[in-house]
Amino acid sequence: MHLGLAEWIVLSVIDERPVHGFAVAALTARDGELGRVWHLPRPVVYRALGRLLEAEMVRPDAVESEAGPQRTVYASTPLGHREAEKWLQTPVEHVREMRSHFLVKLALLDRRRGDPAPVLAQQRETLATIARALDSEAARHTGFDAVLFSWRRATTASALDFVEDLSRASTTR
Repeated sequence: MHLGLAEWIVLSVIDERPVHGFAVAALTARDGELGRVWHLPRPVVYRALGRLLEAEMVRPDAVESEAGPQRTVYASTPLGHREAEKWLQTPVEHVREMRSHFLVKLALLDRRRGDPAPVLAQQRETLATIARALDSEAARHTGFDAVLFSWRRATTASALDFVEDLSRASTTR
């Protein structure tokens, strides 16, 4: 099963500790800790939970019924734990995913007090490979293609600078 960003976020949060969907939705609300990076509306959180249940990456763990309605608490399964750990340590393949997937991974790693250095090093290599490929084809573009290509080169260079800055900062902590 292919997981989208919503499923990865929900799985990673649940993998931190057992939690109910409403708490995940609060974290990913526009003003939530993760929502300021990537907002997930509550229905998307619950849809993601359903997909993760189907994929056997989370399981019901308990039912809470404090002052409000009953809420099912979910925990990650061993498969879910392995997949969440692997996803968090995998660099993104496209520069366009830096704003979404990569920033969310960094936020989730920070929440777990995980070391970002390994994924930063891998991301730097991935971006450097993309930058080299773009540099090798620079002369082939004219007209608007040249404008679009210039945009791709600039955003790749910027993303690479960003990752290098983070790498330097993480080694000085």
